[in-house]
Amino acid sequence: MQRPRRRHSLTGRLFAVYAIVSALPVIALGFILAGSFRGEARQRGLSEGRNEASLIAATAVRPLLNGRPLSEGLTSVETHRLQLLVRGSIGRSILRLRLRDDTGHIVFADDGAGDFGPPDDDALEAAHGHTVADLTRLNADALDAEVTHDAPLGDLGPRAIEIYVPLRGGPSDHVLGVLELYLPYAPIDHEVSHLLGTLYRDLVIGLGGLYLLLFAITASVSSRLRRESLRNAFLAGHDVLTGLPNRTAFQEQVSLAIAEATRRGVPAAVAVLDLDRFREINDALGYANGDAVLRKLADRLASALGSGAFVARLGGDEYGVILPDGESAEPLLRRLRTTLDREVSVAGVTLAAQTSIGYALAPADGDEPEELLQRADVAMYAAKDQHAGVRRYEPSLDRHDAAGLSLVAELRHAIDDDELVLHYQPQQELSGDRVVAVEALVRWQHPTHGLLFPDRFLPLAEQTDVIDHLTRWVLRRALRDVDGMGVATGTAPRVSVNVSARTVGGGMLAEDVIAALQEYSFDPDRLIIEVTETAILADPQRAAAELGRLSDAGVRVSLDDFGQGQTSLRHLSRLPLHELKIDREFVGDMDADDAHATIVRSMIELGHNLGLHVVAEGVETDDVREQLREAGSDLIQGYLLSRPLPLDQITAWLSAQTRAEVRA
Repeated sequence: MQRPRRRHSLTGRLFAVYAIVSALPVIALGFILAGSFRGEARQRGLSEGRNEASLIAATAVRPLLNGRPLSEGLTSVETHRLQLLVRGSIGRSILRLRLRDDTGHIVFADDGAGDFGPPDDDALEAAHGHTVADLTRLNADALDAEVTHDAPLGDLGPRAIEIYVPLRGGPSDHVLGVLELYLPYAPIDHEVSHLLGTLYRDLVIGLGGLYLLLFAITASVSSRLRRESLRNAFLAGHDVLTGLPNRTAFQEQVSLAIAEATRRGVPAAVAVLDLDRFREINDALGYANGDAVLRKLADRLASALGSGAFVARLGGDEYGVILPDGESAEPLLRRLRTTLDREVSVAGVTLAAQTSIGYALAPADGDEPEELLQRADVAMYAAKDQHAGVRRYEPSLDRHDAAGLSLVAELRHAIDDDELVLHYQPQQELSGDRVVAVEALVRWQHPTHGLLFPDRFLPLAEQTDVIDHLTRWVLRRALRDVDGMGVATGTAPRVSVNVSARTVGGGMLAEDVIAALQEYSFDPDRLIIEVTETAILADPQRAAAELGRLSDAGVRVSLDDFGQGQTSLRHLSRLPLHELKIDREFVGDMDADDAHATIVRSMIELGHNLGLHVVAEGVETDDVREQLREAGSDLIQGYLLSRPLPLDQITAWLSAQTRAEVRA
């Protein structure tokens, strides 16, 4: 329980740091705006001072003068009038009044000050016709503080607006001198302070509200993103249906178990469990009740094994178990099977679920996760076939020899080293004898064994995730080849790519296909994904969902080798299919076997009734082609048209067909 508290404490500290850091820009903005408001208020005060000084100059001072330049001095009458002015109402609204000539020297001062230094720069600027205003204090300058030459500096007075206003007069309205005024700043400051107080209050409220709003939005979004991140992280390693770890997490745990077993010198057991006849439960009770069975069995697994073991759902009705003590694996797995085989009640029906379990020991039976899983899978199928319940892997159970296993190990490198090639077999439209599609068939140009056909390496590859890597390579190479093929021949054939049951059930097929189509800017309608009946029957619900995503993306889906498996009509009608490919076993000899001919005609009729195109593969004679034409088959494929050919040869073959069609 300590770890969750520490995690929450860390989250709280991080959130507090985020709150403080996110507040800093808002506070900085507040200071900037406050400074801007104060600067604006100061300028407003100075502007009011300039206006008041200009008014005093125009209405009170200039009328007292006789229009002569102040450099000529004041008459006694003018001096007397000015003294009366400063003692009257004007004097009560100003702190100090002086007159200066056009050189900046004082000619009148209400405080009796004289010139004790060089003229003020502001006075000289005003003498050139410019009004100058500044915020200061009374007696801030030595000149302002001295009343006589020998007087000491006085104390600083109140805050004031110091203003120099040019006095104009005479016929040409030229500058006669300068009026120097000190106006009290207190009334203006009171008004400005009141205004600033209101602005600061509104600013604090506004920015505080903005911060709280942004913080609330950010906190809400962050919380949702955090929850979504945790959910995605959980789903990346867990099965949605049961909540157990998924195949990816299981493989990672197998790696850890191998390392731990090697370090301790005690074998670890990797087991694969599969439910017998689970498809019958789905068919009888429906997928929802089948899912309920899977969830109940997952709960039983987790409860029976406890915290010492690792349990995962590998897909479909298959589970994986890792036991750290492999020496006691056999009796423990048998007890586990007994627990799992107890009756299960679903939808008012009591079911007797049975399991088959196969296991392999690490490192004795393998020291790689894929190898151990593959061998546990082999043992599980042996237990199922032999009705043994639980079976450990033995080399004699493996249907493939060591050379075959080595070949699969080489296959991964062969894909990366570009040792694989694609051959293409054409498909002809019977209504116009026009080639409209090619099927991509993989070959391996092995550096030692020469050209290998799929039956040498695909069955082994399908037992490991190498098949997914191979499928991605084939898909991208086929799109690239067919795109170039179309440019070279002036046609636009579709291309069929086969995918395995494991790839369909892996849940990544649609995503990989859509990514490849976007990468090569390939028209989805020109791609056909071929799946077998086995791929559908392994997990019909998952297969239907994955194929549905392909169909929604515009990709055509074909059911390959139809008639070879056990696809029910219920499954067939619910799958997002575009075509059926009738298995060559029925097509190849239909000209000599009436039963096969009847079956083929029935399949063609069934496909058309379901709105599907029908392709007959394995056509080798003209007689069979004509029978298929009469039966209404849409397309044919087989040696009668051509064997599978490398890219350069199929391109030349298609070009020849195109020229023949033009001549015809």
